[in-house]
Amino acid sequence: MSYQHILVAVDLSEDSKLLIDKAVSLAKPLGAEVSFVHIDVNYAELYTGLIDINLAETQHQAIQASQKQLQDFADHAQFPIKHTLVGSGDLGNELCETIQEFNFDLVVCGHHQDFWSKLLSSTRQLINCTPVDLLVVPLKD
Repeated sequence: MSYQHILVAVDLSEDSKLLIDKAVSLAKPLGAEVSFVHIDVNYAELYTGLIDINLAETQHQAIQASQKQLQDFADHAQFPIKHTLVGSGDLGNELCETIQEFNFDLVVCGHHQDFWSKLLSSTRQLINCTPVDLLVVPLKD
C-alpha cells in the first residue's frame, strides 16, 4: 500500500518546517499529495463569563493569521500543497473529522521531547483517536 494524501499537522512554530520537509520527502517518490492543517484554540470554549470583546472577530483574526502562516509554510515546501486547512476546537476530534472528510491516509505530526510533553502531550491524544497511519517526528528542545 502506498500513501496517496499526506496531512501535516502543524502548530505554526518553526518546528513545523521539519515536519513539512519530512512529509514532502515521503510524498515525492510516492507521487502523493500533501496538505497542511492547524487546529487552533476555540476561544468561545475557553471563557464562559462576561467579557467585553467580540469573540467572533477575535476568532476570525486568529484564523486569518493562521492561514497566512500556512501559506508561508506552503512557499517553504517548494512542493504543491493541495489544502491548507485551519480549524478550531478539540485537536483529536477536529483532526479525525478532517481525515475522514478529505480521505487522508497518513498524518505527520511532531512530538517535543521535553519535560512538559511527558505530562501534557497532544500527540498521545492523536495516537488514541487517529483512524489512519501516524508518523510522529521527534522534535528536540
